[in-house]
Amino acid sequence: MLSKTRKILKSKGFKIYEKPYQLNIVAYRSRHLRSNAFDDEIHVFYTNDEGKWIYHIFKGTTDPGQFWLDNPMNPQGTAFLKKGQYENAYAIGYHQGLYEALVQVKEVTVIRNYDRRGLFNLLETGLEDKGMFGINIHRASQTGTTKTIDKYSAGCIVFANIEDYQQFMQLAKIHRQKHGNSFTLTLVDFRDERKQTLKKIAAGTLMASSMLLFANVYYKQKAYETL
Repeated sequence: MLSKTRKILKSKGFKIYEKPYQLNIVAYRSRHLRSNAFDDEIHVFYTNDEGKWIYHIFKGTTDPGQFWLDNPMNPQGTAFLKKGQYENAYAIGYHQGLYEALVQVKEVTVIRNYDRRGLFNLLETGLEDKGMFGINIHRASQTGTTKTIDKYSAGCIVFANIEDYQQFMQLAKIHRQKHGNSFTLTLVDFRDERKQTLKKIAAGTLMASSMLLFANVYYKQKAYETL
């Protein structure tokens, strides 16, 4: 998974941090965009003191829960973080003043669009909005693994499992000690990646078909000339 993620980030011109314990935080939005399900992944990777890459995959969500889809705090709609890289946009602070988390400290771009049936169509039609919205990286329940998002996210990146989250915050504190209280979040949309792959396949198929057609015409012309 490390090589795949590095390839994706490099192809988009995104930064990859290679200093020991400098965290790369990459959230992957699921191919199946459903409301209220922790069906996304939060990937965290870094090098240790020996230069070896360490890679973690945590279950979470990049999308708001159904409660906030039905009851948006903003009249333009509930926020979905737009795919992209947000350099130094996060720092260790307190989520809603309650517990330590990575909190938004610089502007990010969100897409405001929601469907009360829980089927999202935000990639093409959503309204972009840039600013400070409290799109934090935090946990769901303080115990066990949370199954349903509900009120736990109004657009934040949220860990489903408390132990995963505690491990993540321990890594974040090591990062802060060595590199300062500044973190970069990257959001990759699996559906978009699949779309780009299909486009490349279609383009390759079209080129191959065109070359085959040209070859058939060429050889038919040569055969005609020899008659």
